[in-house]
Amino acid sequence: MYVVTAEEMGRLDRLAESQFGIPSIVLMENAGLRVFESIKRYFHNFLAGRRVAVFCGKGNNGGDGIVVARHLLNQGSEVKVFLLGSPQDLKGDPQINLKIYQKMGGRLYPLTEENHLQRVDISLLYADLVVDAIFGTGFKGAALGLAAEVIQRINGSDKPVVAVDLPSGLEADTGKVWGPCVRARWTVTFALPKLGLVVEPGASYAGALEIADIGIPYKLVEEQGLTLSLLTPVFCRQHLPPRDPSSHKGTYGHVLALGGSPGFTGAITLTARAALRAGAGLVTAAVPRGCQPVVAAGAPEIMTWGLPETAGGSLGRSALDPLLERLENFSVLAIGPGLGRDPETVELVKSLLPRASIPLVVDADALNALATDTGILSQPHGPMVLTPHPGEMGRLIGCPAAKIQEDRLNIARRYAQEWRCVLLLKGARTVVACPDGRAYINPTGNPGMATGGSGDVLTGIIAGLIAQGMSLDKAAAIGAYLHGAAGDLAAEELGQEALIAGDILHFLPRAFKSLGGGAVAPTALGRSGS
Repeated sequence: MYVVTAEEMGRLDRLAESQFGIPSIVLMENAGLRVFESIKRYFHNFLAGRRVAVFCGKGNNGGDGIVVARHLLNQGSEVKVFLLGSPQDLKGDPQINLKIYQKMGGRLYPLTEENHLQRVDISLLYADLVVDAIFGTGFKGAALGLAAEVIQRINGSDKPVVAVDLPSGLEADTGKVWGPCVRARWTVTFALPKLGLVVEPGASYAGALEIADIGIPYKLVEEQGLTLSLLTPVFCRQHLPPRDPSSHKGTYGHVLALGGSPGFTGAITLTARAALRAGAGLVTAAVPRGCQPVVAAGAPEIMTWGLPETAGGSLGRSALDPLLERLENFSVLAIGPGLGRDPETVELVKSLLPRASIPLVVDADALNALATDTGILSQPHGPMVLTPHPGEMGRLIGCPAAKIQEDRLNIARRYAQEWRCVLLLKGARTVVACPDGRAYINPTGNPGMATGGSGDVLTGIIAGLIAQGMSLDKAAAIGAYLHGAAGDLAAEELGQEALIAGDILHFLPRAFKSLGGGAVAPTALGRSGS
């Protein structure tokens, strides 16, 4: 499902009218009707007597809200429309809808002075629902004046709120909140999700997200060359490799998981087990010789390979030649979990990565090794997925993690292109950026997954998918979705506080199963698409 900026959405609206002859008032009617239908579902089709306060701005978003009010009024709801401004301020389609609403006997309360807020307080006290249609996609900066007062009162009322297109006070292109912003129970957005709704903090303000079809031809959407997508169950299901009835273990590839060191054998064991759970036919864990018995005991399905080690027990520089001799026998190399930071191990990583021709999934201490010489990434290298969290990304580019968090999407895109790799930037709303400029945002996952070993599981899932022949970008994107979906299923049953990495691994089969049948992972969004 594509994700758009405010400018891209505005262009789609204009082209729908100029190229397809769809009047803007038809799009406004469809938008308001979709919100009305969502409200109707919320109240289980019983709208008569429901008290609804609708807050409208002077632009098209306010016009959408007035359409909602019209349909609620027609169903017997007790509707009050509060307009941030005077009726004379409305022009075009919003003005037409306001006139219809008033001719139907609808009640309108302009908010132009401070003392008008008393009526707002009374209405909110008795409201069953609040409809937020104050600001639309053109909003930037901070809400001020009466609008800010109204937003604060809406939030303070503790009443359920549905936001029209996006919560008022939220920037559509960034998800940033610079002042008062409506906290919606759910948001009905039109045609396609806006970027600010699917990244933090905007996603938290939006609540549950519904994507409503308002009649913009999908042919038009496809012609725009959009490059940002939101991952959905449909997308993941369509791109999962099929299982051939006549297949054997060799059909699904062989993962080499390289890592581990004294005290950190669990990391590479989780990676290897996750690769198996993701469908790889064979998995070998290559570890320091002294760690081999421990890893072998971790899962009987995993093969192990003991390699030369340093005096401290981590992988030594002399492991390079054995690795290069056998590397072509594997489908993919997952490197980094539990590797450690011994100088010899760092040198091993820096020598191995440029010479590896099979696909690579680079994580954890392998990323830290690269951070000592990022020039390696600018030199020719094989197909590669980097999976940093913000701290690791910060070390790679010499930037504080907080700065990474402020501009996650653009940073991931920039360095995916610069380093010619797939870059998966972990965190809330994980970003998967591709070297050709395309990017995916993952909606699954929860704070309970902020636990040791979670990233090791993700590395294994991605490697397991690549081993089966999936392209690196699809493997990273679908791996992130499945990883988050498994975490959501685990949190639903166990709670976020008690969740550990092994639980993500345990629930991974259910996450896969949810893609294959009618069930959908807990945080999947309403309408699915490309």
